Amino acid sequence: MKAVSFTKTLLVTVLSLSFGLTSFAQPPAKDARPFLVGETLTYEAKISRIIKGIAVADLSFTVTDLPESHDLMITSEARSKGTLVKLFRYSFLQQFKSRIDGDSLQILGTAKHDVQRERVRDSAAIFDYDEKRVTYVETDPNDVNRPPRKIASAIGDDTNDLVSGVYKIRTMPLTVGKSFEMAISDSGLVYKVTVKVTARELQKSIFGKVWCFRVEPDIFGPGRLIEREGRMSIWLTDDARRLPVRSQINTEYGRVEVKLKKALNIK
Repeated sequence: MKAVSFTKTLLVTVLSLSFGLTSFAQPPAKDARPFLVGETLTYEAKISRIIKGIAVADLSFTVTDLPESHDLMITSEARSKGTLVKLFRYSFLQQFKSRIDGDSLQILGTAKHDVQRERVRDSAAIFDYDEKRVTYVETDPNDVNRPPRKIASAIGDDTNDLVSGVYKIRTMPLTVGKSFEMAISDSGLVYKVTVKVTARELQKSIFGKVWCFRVEPDIFGPGRLIEREGRMSIWLTDDARRLPVRSQINTEYGRVEVKLKKALNIK
């Protein structure tokens, strides 16, 4: 198993709950949004292959407001745990801070701290909608003499990062049979992803059995976010909150399940 490929697949999986769709309507007023400032969602990721249901990571999202501005900060973290660390001696920590416009929900900037074993990278992406460009800079805090890695790409008004999108999709109507195109920026590159709403299904959750929409983003294959074979599904509650309660991804490494374990300060 190649560590980099596996980590990218796993991190995108545990962050799969954060993919968003291209906006086709104006964001609702603040009091009509399905999430509150202070909302915290906590998930656990498990992988199944030879052994069933190995816990490999914890994931959390928290929404806060920024003083003296209309912006919001979404802080998220994916941290390895359990068997992945003990048996395979592999660990990772990925922390995101996504600044979004509190009115339009546009992504304004992303800061990321990424640790994979001994490898550490810090990065920042700035989204300039006047210039229609995202500028990404990555540095190695353990090697100050290493030149920064810089990437710039063209963007449209509907661009999201890996985290901000979920808060946009939760404001939008979903109907089985609909398909959308989304733009996701990751590490300075921008990917166009087709997303389909494929079913309305009953799912077990921390709230009991709830009806959910199943959403399938097409992120696998040549030139896509993950250049390998695979399939992803995300389930969001069919109610005013649009809570992401589950994500599943099938890859060559096995099946990864991400499930909501705790929800604080929700509507």
